[in-house]
Amino acid sequence: MSIGIGEGLALGSAAAWAVGVILARQLGATLPPLALNLMKNGLVLALLAPVVLFLHAGQWPQMPARDIALVLASGVLGIAIADTLYFRALNELGAGRMGVIGNLYSPLVLVMGFLWLDERLGARQWLGFGLVGLGVLLVSRPPSEWRTQPAHTLRGVLIGMGAIALMAIAIVMVKRILEEQPLLWITLLRLAGAVGGLLLIAAWPAMRRHRAFDARQVPWRRLILAALIGQGLSMVFWLGGYKYTSASVAAILNESASVFLVILAALWLREPLGRRGVVGVLLTFSGIACMLLGRATP
Repeated sequence: MSIGIGEGLALGSAAAWAVGVILARQLGATLPPLALNLMKNGLVLALLAPVVLFLHAGQWPQMPARDIALVLASGVLGIAIADTLYFRALNELGAGRMGVIGNLYSPLVLVMGFLWLDERLGARQWLGFGLVGLGVLLVSRPPSEWRTQPAHTLRGVLIGMGAIALMAIAIVMVKRILEEQPLLWITLLRLAGAVGGLLLIAAWPAMRRHRAFDARQVPWRRLILAALIGQGLSMVFWLGGYKYTSASVAAILNESASVFLVILAALWLREPLGRRGVVGVLLTFSGIACMLLGRATP
């Protein structure tokens, strides 16, 4: 079994995202979705910008204006809007329901990759896709454990589905640009678009109550670690996965984030894994092995 840099980065992104979720699990109680999204991305942008400028000696990459606009738009759609909607849906539905809704991501990327990028999966990739999807469903909180019924379940489901769809569109629209341009530059541009979009949204008077918070109640150390690992490192790895392998394969491997989250919760937070979780973990990693045994050709 061989693993390419793209597959490795896609799996690394899933693991980093899971670590970020563990670190940030209490942030939603003190920060509204818009403020949390803006602060995380603003912090990563402030730290990443001087690093990228230093590594590239301040030289701007040779990119057509159309590509720059697409990358900026991808940041607005996939981070500023999609992540804010995701956090909103997470608050309304809880992690269990959002875990299930998140399973829409890889099928959407597969369909878009087929239609717009001419990507195809081989038999082993399809088997891997099925195993990963089944494993993720098993480790997601089962319906019997959804003891509360949110007042706006339908609204939350629609918001969550919209967030996942925007994430899929945002990455597919920059896939070809990623293949041709330096990874860190694209990450920086995408973050700039995201922060710019978030500032515009935050400036809208109707969003005032969605950005208000008490700074004394914010766990700042946790926020910084969550931003650096769950947002910064995860995003670089995530985009790198799409740069160096097909969008379809990267999207399926990204689904393993739910499984990494369950494993970390068991090891770090001492949460019980249970038989269902163990089977889900085994199925997911079996699916990942299938993906790596027969890599698709974009």
